[in-house]
Amino acid sequence: MLVYPSGIDLSSRTLQHLSGLLARHRRRIGSRWRRLTCGRQALLVLSHLRCGDTYARLAAGFRVGITTVHRYIRETVDLLAALAPTLEQAMTTVWKKAYVILDGTVLPIDRIAADQPYYSGKKKHHGMNVQVLADPAGRLIWASDALPGAVPDLTAARTHGIPAALTADDVKCWADKAYQGAGPAVRVPFRGKNLRGRRRRHNRDHAKIRSLGERAMAILKCWRLLRKLRCSTTRITAVVRAVVTLELAT
Repeated sequence: MLVYPSGIDLSSRTLQHLSGLLARHRRRIGSRWRRLTCGRQALLVLSHLRCGDTYARLAAGFRVGITTVHRYIRETVDLLAALAPTLEQAMTTVWKKAYVILDGTVLPIDRIAADQPYYSGKKKHHGMNVQVLADPAGRLIWASDALPGAVPDLTAARTHGIPAALTADDVKCWADKAYQGAGPAVRVPFRGKNLRGRRRRHNRDHAKIRSLGERAMAILKCWRLLRKLRCSTTRITAVVRAVVTLELAT
């Protein structure tokens, strides 16, 4: 197999942060020797998450076995996922903001047509539904656990308790039409295509505010692994949490 050098569009600070987490983890569990140093393991995991490199390519590039690659990635993803903020923790940050933006996305997965629970009728592909909260500048604050793609955004938001948490803390939230009926804290545009007057102006102003939330989605999808997930659906929540931890830390 041919091996070639490549680059990752991340800062060295991200690598150093993850290397430090792994070093502390190894000391905590009493790990004495590994095929790769903490820095090399961190680089391997970032290559997988950011670039979407497969286990086989990583094994060749880092000169280790595929089993070792799998073990290193799983260990690091679980370590990062455990550090991701819960909704309750995120609300302490949200409370300081003038308002937040709520949006959902369906992360593509490789499933066959028979896997109906994962098929999103809105997106027309199989995937996992993830809800995201962003601040007024479009910066990522929190991402939810992943639910099957067939779950609508409103149902997913209620399942995670997002409308209830926003109402309890009296936080203003902007969202799209998919969240109609979410509650008094969630502001949505008027339905209809041929709106006039006040309603039309309201929807135009609403869209300007809510569009900034797309930046948080773009931040998530800069991690190319999330553009086409080929792992078990039970692992997708951990992967999303790991990405959120890296984004918030750096």
